[in-house]
Amino acid sequence: MVDSVFEGVPADTAVHHDAVHGRAGARSYTANNIQVLKGLEAVRKRPGMYIGSTGIDGLHHLVYEVVDNSIDEAMAGYCNTISVTIEKDNIIRVEDDGRGIPTEPHPVEKISSLEVVLTQLHAGGKFDNDTYKVSGGLHGVGVSVVNALSEWLEVTVYRDPSIFYQKYQRGVPVKPVEIIGESDRTGTVVRFKVDSSILETDQFSYGVLTERFRELAFLNKGIVISISDERGETLRQQTFHFEGGIKSFIQHLNTSKKLVHEEPVYFEGQKDDVKVEVALQYNDRYDEVLFTFVNNINTREGGTHLAGFRSGLTRIMNEQLKKSKLAKKFDDSLTGDDMKEGMTAVISVKIPDPQFEGQTKMKLGNPRVQGIVASMVYEKFNDYFDEYPMVIEAILEKAILAAKARFAARDARMRIRKSSEGSGLPGKLADCSEKDPAKCEIFIVEGDSAGGSAKQGRDRSVQAILALWGKMLNVEKAREEKVLGNDKLQPVIASLGAGLGAHFQVEKVRYHKVIIMADADVDGSHIRTLLLTFFFRYMRPLIEAGYVYFAMPPLYKITVGKKVFYAYDEDARKNILEENAKEGDVSKIPIQRYKGLGEMNPDQLWETTMNPDTRSLTQVTLEDAVEADQIFTMLMGEEVEPRKNFIEQNAMYVSNLDV
Repeated sequence: MVDSVFEGVPADTAVHHDAVHGRAGARSYTANNIQVLKGLEAVRKRPGMYIGSTGIDGLHHLVYEVVDNSIDEAMAGYCNTISVTIEKDNIIRVEDDGRGIPTEPHPVEKISSLEVVLTQLHAGGKFDNDTYKVSGGLHGVGVSVVNALSEWLEVTVYRDPSIFYQKYQRGVPVKPVEIIGESDRTGTVVRFKVDSSILETDQFSYGVLTERFRELAFLNKGIVISISDERGETLRQQTFHFEGGIKSFIQHLNTSKKLVHEEPVYFEGQKDDVKVEVALQYNDRYDEVLFTFVNNINTREGGTHLAGFRSGLTRIMNEQLKKSKLAKKFDDSLTGDDMKEGMTAVISVKIPDPQFEGQTKMKLGNPRVQGIVASMVYEKFNDYFDEYPMVIEAILEKAILAAKARFAARDARMRIRKSSEGSGLPGKLADCSEKDPAKCEIFIVEGDSAGGSAKQGRDRSVQAILALWGKMLNVEKAREEKVLGNDKLQPVIASLGAGLGAHFQVEKVRYHKVIIMADADVDGSHIRTLLLTFFFRYMRPLIEAGYVYFAMPPLYKITVGKKVFYAYDEDARKNILEENAKEGDVSKIPIQRYKGLGEMNPDQLWETTMNPDTRSLTQVTLEDAVEADQIFTMLMGEEVEPRKNFIEQNAMYVSNLDV
């Protein structure tokens, strides 16, 4: 027996504390406090444990779980077509032509296997490696979690010669599985409506789902995946089918970009039970576009497969450099960062028992995968580069330029650091007094005039103002050292305080609302586009975290008697005039058209654009990173022809032209 010691407390007091409070606590903690959550109750009680969150990401995760089951059938060789429909009222329908979920009585549970799969966690064919060699939903909670978090779900299974059907309300079967007809086809149809009492939103994003299904089609050669959105006045739909697999993915990612070598470097191979597929191609740009997947799951945080790819690539590049005539021009070693500039790569690994960090599967943890990928990348790329020496020469030239730029960027960072010593923040910044980033916001304002009004009208405790002036750099055409040395962007980088490019750390950002406040004209749109290009290319996590916003200044000031109204667009102006016109005469109502933010005095700017209680902000979100990358490349890049085609194709949609 061990005596308890209470430091600084008299022994009798300690015993009294234990006797009184401990025994009272014991009496209040009884068997009645022990809750047993049966079936799917645990999912409804703690949904975040199973789908990551109850917000927009968790909402889309429900769709992915259902589609992943169809993809597993495709990887096993039994499914060719998957169709996803967003019906009116945000109802999701997923249909495939796989084998269909088994419906016969389960040998242990003594009810239909279909009901077991839909009502019990960790139930399914994914734990038996004979059924699915590899699978995305390895936790086995997928479709049952969707059922638990749905207001209702219905499943129709086609297993020649019968059609089976069952409906559920909040995870509970309405009645047993029944046969409703005959069919000679096979497949499964799942329809569900999410439970809005648990999920924060039921508004599915067509863009987010489209990006995911495009990825799946690239990752599974030959499969056909279609998505339709029936919610709007016009039907939106896309179909994805790529026989080239991830080689086609690389070519898609590099659309409109000037290539360093024409054909992607590609290999696929297998060691033991690990299948590896890699495609790589360089362009003349300065950023990296890289996707990693495990069993079709987008591992956005990377993991051991990415670490293996980088180490294998760096090793082979340095060995090829030693054999190259370029070694005379560059006697240093290349680093992993030098490989990134202009690289577009896709790494896909398929493994029977992946170890992920959590159910949302964002990072791979299997240690042995790193060595397998590293050795395979080294061997396969070595063979390829020996066969195609012109390709490796072109890539090495690109990497050497990147290395020299890295040295220049390092020197530029040192100069910035030295120049900011003592002050820390740029002189153009009027900072706020609050130090908690979650409560702080910074307005990046176009022009000194508007900046002066914003400084006078702001809430100094939580609102910082950074005034910009002059023409801003188009970073789409610039290397990092040029960005670091740009006098228009230096204040932005220093104010946010989180670094740049590969060194950017979103957790160090000083403001959780970065608000671009520019005039509501063509010049203002240009500045917004340039800043957004900068954030996308060099501070993308800032957008992904939801920290970037556009301020929405009014276009018109309308004075009716002693009342003042502000209209933010043409429709609002018409509505205000119609509601306040006397006997239909609107010609006598004074209307001021704001040409710029500088025309508003500090009180007006606060009331219309900066006051959290009355302002309108537009949050910038990244629904489809691939599509966004292509749009930025097309509109802001060097190639003129794609931009010209875009303008010609969309000219008819222009309603307001400022010339």
